[in-house]
Amino acid sequence: MNLQLLFQVIILLLTLPIKSIAKASPTSHLTKPNCPSSCGNNVTIPFPFGIGENCYFDQRYAIDCRSNKPILRSINLEVLEFLLEKSTMRVNQSVIGSCQDKTTEASFVNLEKLPFYFSYYDNIFSGIGCNNLASISSADHDFILGGCFSICDPRNKTDDDSCNGNACCKAGVPWVLKSFNISISSINNAASSSSSSQEEGKCKYAFMVEKEWFERNFKSAEGVQDWNQVPVVLDWRIPNSSFGKLEMDKSPEFTSTSHCKSDESGLFRCSCKENYHGNPYFLHGCQDIDECKDGTANCSENLLCENYEGGYRCITPKRKKREDIKLKEKFFKRNGGLVLQQQLTSSDGSIDRCKLFTTKELDKATDHFNVNRILGQGGQGTVYKGMLADGRIVAVKKSKIVHEGKLEEFINEVVILSQINHRNVVKLLGCCLETEVPLLVYEFISNGTLFQYLHDQNEEFPLTWEMRLRIATEVAGSLSYLHSAASMPIYHRDIKSTNILLNEKYTAKVADFGTSKFIVIDQTHVTTKVQGTFGYLDPEYFRSGQFTDKSDVYSFGVVLVELLTGQKPIILTGSKEATGLAAYFILSMEENRLYDFLDDQVLKVGQKEEIMTIATLATRCLNLNGKRRPTMKEVAMELERIQKEFKHYKKISMLSKFVMRLSLVI
Repeated sequence: MNLQLLFQVIILLLTLPIKSIAKASPTSHLTKPNCPSSCGNNVTIPFPFGIGENCYFDQRYAIDCRSNKPILRSINLEVLEFLLEKSTMRVNQSVIGSCQDKTTEASFVNLEKLPFYFSYYDNIFSGIGCNNLASISSADHDFILGGCFSICDPRNKTDDDSCNGNACCKAGVPWVLKSFNISISSINNAASSSSSSQEEGKCKYAFMVEKEWFERNFKSAEGVQDWNQVPVVLDWRIPNSSFGKLEMDKSPEFTSTSHCKSDESGLFRCSCKENYHGNPYFLHGCQDIDECKDGTANCSENLLCENYEGGYRCITPKRKKREDIKLKEKFFKRNGGLVLQQQLTSSDGSIDRCKLFTTKELDKATDHFNVNRILGQGGQGTVYKGMLADGRIVAVKKSKIVHEGKLEEFINEVVILSQINHRNVVKLLGCCLETEVPLLVYEFISNGTLFQYLHDQNEEFPLTWEMRLRIATEVAGSLSYLHSAASMPIYHRDIKSTNILLNEKYTAKVADFGTSKFIVIDQTHVTTKVQGTFGYLDPEYFRSGQFTDKSDVYSFGVVLVELLTGQKPIILTGSKEATGLAAYFILSMEENRLYDFLDDQVLKVGQKEEIMTIATLATRCLNLNGKRRPTMKEVAMELERIQKEFKHYKKISMLSKFVMRLSLVI
């Protein structure tokens, strides 16, 4: 059996952390990863726009968040709202006014060099006041593009909130308008001459405004004097010349869930297809709408709603039950369920170690995969907290995708994975094969990660020297077991403090075997695409691409340094330059400056001899020459010896204190 293929399959099912601090934001799929999704309380910023470097498509779409107000940097206007599905945005635009009987002109933001223009469909042009000729012209004043005039005729009184030429007029805006001037001038006619002297002194106004907003907010001509700014709708596009940068046309999913349309001006816009929503400017950005859940499905009371990719159907309960049974059988066979059943029954003693769960069991355990049970979400899938019928708390990993063709290897080897039986390794309990993508079930670890306790320290519960020493010993023992004591050696390949979990008794559990490899006995290294986490990555492996057991040793050495110093794997030096913790530690040891940056908890209790012994061990683990590093078995034995000596010293210290107190009493 080719056991090296195990974790190439498992990587898609075991890449998520057991416990995640925060759930995904509802708007997270609209922005680039690790980019702010909003500015202020209400304005969501979707890509291609973005806040901060590498968060927007290019400079034309950059947003500055000033005093919790999003400002489009290229035109210096406040954005009120982005409407991704229409490729429009609402911005604040000034109202111009004149209280004198003379012509007044004003120019507005110029969009000529930008992929934006004033919306023909969503805006109108309006003039307010008596004897007002409001016009809109080209930026160079060569052409009148449109306009309207309003008079105040007392003989033609209408409702205050109507805009039909009496003190208020409106007109459409030109097609694909990018720049313009607005002009206010006075007119005279018989009707206006008969208006009262009181009305002649009123101010005149002119502005472009969002049509829907104007119809909702215009109550009277007098009320306009309080409008300093009004919303205007801009259409935005992306230049055809920039389409290749998005690389969306290379994806089949792009054409099946979204589409793009180019106009005659060399600009294009994208949108999700019907029954999909999301951001069409990302690969896989448009996701299926579940009409059965959002209430838009139209099924009669005696029928069930069933969602599918791109739509839904109404089906009778009996037919639904028959189809579900057939579908489960199909998935079970395709996922290798028959092979796994045979292995479970034929494997002596292993049948109790790996269980084949049904969808009914896991559906009940997770309360129908309730969103409130989500522990963490990522690019590969979702982790749910569940409770089995026997009361055990478990974590269920529901992956999004799995490689076809590797399912047989996955089934043959998941039994071996489930047989890893070490108190300091997260236990795989079993899997479910009745779903399109197999589900994994493993023990639930409740207390977070070592990283949290080291770098987000709680004063009420500090990570003591004794706890650090015990955790280091437990992790070293588990890696030693995986390297040499397991039925088939396993290299973890991503040892770091975030992959070391702590249970309710703060016992260490090594987790996340997403990049691990099973190793056949006669192999000393594996050549693969470099994977891992910077700061923990073995430099020798990074250069050669050859991962050995000593690469895990190097990563563990970095964790040892974290335990000693409380510092993160990438730190800022005195000159504010980022550097690896490992290199800085080695330099400190060479210059005899170790005690300058040890953690307070280590200095408070740790004995100098213990600290130096572990620091020396960490130095050996971080040797740039892998052959000169100790094995994990040697590391584990050394840490066990130090821990025994610490316990012995602690007992003697406690006994001495007791004798001293007793002598004082006597």
